Amino acid sequence: MYKLNQKKMPIYEALNNYKSLRRVPFDVPGHKRGRANKELTEFLGLNCMSADVNSMKPLDNLCHPVSVIKEAEELAADAFGAKHAFFMVNGTTSAVQSMVMTACKRGDKIIMPRNVHRSAINALVVCGAVPVYVNPGVNKELGIPLGMSVKNVKQAILEHPEAKAILVNNPTYYGVCSPLKEIVKLAHKNGMLVLVDEAHGTHFYFNDSLPISAMAAGADMAAVSMHKTGGSLTQSSFLLINNEISSGYVRQIINLTQTTSGSYLLLSSLDMSRKNLALNGVDIFNTIIELADYSRKEINKLGGYYAFGKELINNDSVYDFDTTKLSVHTMNIGLAGIEVYDILRDDYNIQIEFGDIGNFLAIISVGDKALAIERLISSLAEIKRLYSKNKAGLFDHEYINPLAAMTPQKAFYSEKISIPINNSCGKISSEFVMCYPPGIPILAPGEYITKDILNYIAYAKEKGCFMTGTEDINIEKINVVSEFDSRKE
Repeated sequence: MYKLNQKKMPIYEALNNYKSLRRVPFDVPGHKRGRANKELTEFLGLNCMSADVNSMKPLDNLCHPVSVIKEAEELAADAFGAKHAFFMVNGTTSAVQSMVMTACKRGDKIIMPRNVHRSAINALVVCGAVPVYVNPGVNKELGIPLGMSVKNVKQAILEHPEAKAILVNNPTYYGVCSPLKEIVKLAHKNGMLVLVDEAHGTHFYFNDSLPISAMAAGADMAAVSMHKTGGSLTQSSFLLINNEISSGYVRQIINLTQTTSGSYLLLSSLDMSRKNLALNGVDIFNTIIELADYSRKEINKLGGYYAFGKELINNDSVYDFDTTKLSVHTMNIGLAGIEVYDILRDDYNIQIEFGDIGNFLAIISVGDKALAIERLISSLAEIKRLYSKNKAGLFDHEYINPLAAMTPQKAFYSEKISIPINNSCGKISSEFVMCYPPGIPILAPGEYITKDILNYIAYAKEKGCFMTGTEDINIEKINVVSEFDSRKE
């Protein structure tokens, strides 16, 4: 299956060798292998602190790898079926931004769904590319955005043949997958690159029972959050490239924004987790699929909740579904997803991934045991018994189609004024408003502020969603483009 020896862990092995030499450090970091900070060393452990080292010849350099990091990248590319794999220590945010900045320069158009992660729109603010939004379909029963339909992608290409790339979320936070292979064919036929935000799809590469991966579908680039479902440390990810993308140019783009002080804790965690998935991924994800399917079945037996899955597939905007995502609709018990999220944490000591207006998501991994799954299910049963009520008055959707007035970069850097958010209807936002997680903007720079959006923001705040994005930390004021600058556009 693999061309290279996937048992090897070059970064981990080099770190262990370096630690055995017991060299006296007169370099950074200043904690000197943990000696300078007793509390931190007791908290993290001496093994961790002694591996927190600086780039040097024996350990290579992330910005320009020539030895152990280079070998680790080759092993990762082999494991993921890519032409090249880059180790990313600024999170998948950096990987997404590197994809966009590789494909686009200022003024270039990029086709993307509007329900992208904030990192993609941030990339537009930085590089000046122009978004062509394809609004996803919405499942009205669940209120969630779906994937990109082939029809809508075709229409966007027809109307914007000069676009440089198409960015696809695959899967979405809720587990929805787009018709990726067909989108790749359409894009390549029209001279466009395909960039895939695969933050929640690491596992697709290691089990054939799961939806197709970006590299297998022929995409040109993919941003993969290894830490989410692959077992590496938080903030560590891979950027994969394929086809004719220049690895040297991508490295230059990455080095524009990624730290020059790459953490060897993160790098080694990527190295070790890649080995684990390459050797054991099939079994690991078979177990996760089984646990998730069992959870879904038992939750649906409770009544009121709806743990949705493959029955949503329509071979277009829901081309496939990631069954490892335990996404649960809660509105039929009269509670918002964020309310169930809070009750589970505060009353039952169960921390799930996120809750929004109508749904919550529980991440199930190989680290979960049957007992923990049963505890979640029994807690949901009790929450239904204790807290369920009439659902009248609940919002019935998670996604509002935005109306763009100017590019994100122009809006973000325009002259702006701060006004009470309740008085902003009809203005052009110059900043983001979003619930985090999942980090999909309700409002992005350059979009008109509408009554529906303001009602949604007020409702999300009332229900306890964690709101972010605005300069005003309380989300009581919002920066809008000044009348002068909006007339100029």
